[in-house]
Amino acid sequence: MDLKLNNKVAIITGASRGIGRAIAQVLSGEGARLVIAARSAEGLEEVRKSCPTEVATVAIDLRDVDAAQRVIGIAVEKFGGVDILVNNAGATKRGDFLQLSEDDWQDGFALKFFSTVRCSRAAWPLLQASRGAIVNIVGVGGRTGSAEFSIGGAVNAAMLNLTKVLADRGIKDGIRVNAINPGDVATDRLTKRVAQYAADHAVSLADAATQIVATIGIARFGQPEEIARVVAFLASPQAAYCQGAIIDVDGGRTRTL
Repeated sequence: MDLKLNNKVAIITGASRGIGRAIAQVLSGEGARLVIAARSAEGLEEVRKSCPTEVATVAIDLRDVDAAQRVIGIAVEKFGGVDILVNNAGATKRGDFLQLSEDDWQDGFALKFFSTVRCSRAAWPLLQASRGAIVNIVGVGGRTGSAEFSIGGAVNAAMLNLTKVLADRGIKDGIRVNAINPGDVATDRLTKRVAQYAADHAVSLADAATQIVATIGIARFGQPEEIARVVAFLASPQAAYCQGAIIDVDGGRTRTL
């Protein structure tokens, strides 16, 4: 299927590793030109080298109030506009609700939720001009609460509501806004979870992974590229009738409606 993304301009936040890295590689493979942002300049440079199209890198902390406008400005300076915004930045701290600090909560919302708000607001006029698309990378924790994922669950739930809000506005302005809920995907964060589980239960890493999969009730962990391919579809004209869609890409983990 031709996704018709050749020469489109895509901004991807949190693009230095994991799902963001895979999104950059898949979109670039479809012919899109990229602006990729994250805190790690080294990681961004490695991603840039792995992409076949032109890529501008922006090493920046998206928790800063002015960061989003700077990222959008670089896209305009480098490529003259924006067609696609993928809000992928942000990781939240796991742990016991009673042990999480005020700073932990503030940081969780600052990077993931507020960077999405600011990037979307800054890019909106450009996306309106190009009749472009926003894809928010959220997470299954926003749909199913978990005692060990209170910050992430709250942030993700807010992200899902924001997706619906922006999609509603986007109908009038000609901007498609959709979201993806990744499940348990083989990234650095999951590797750390598996290692912690192995240490806590005195089992090997392989056994820890097997036991986690069994506990969750899925067949296997996902791969970053599997999320990236859904992003590419939602960002493309082939998904023209998708508006406010929230797609769980989680191997069947989410069983609720």
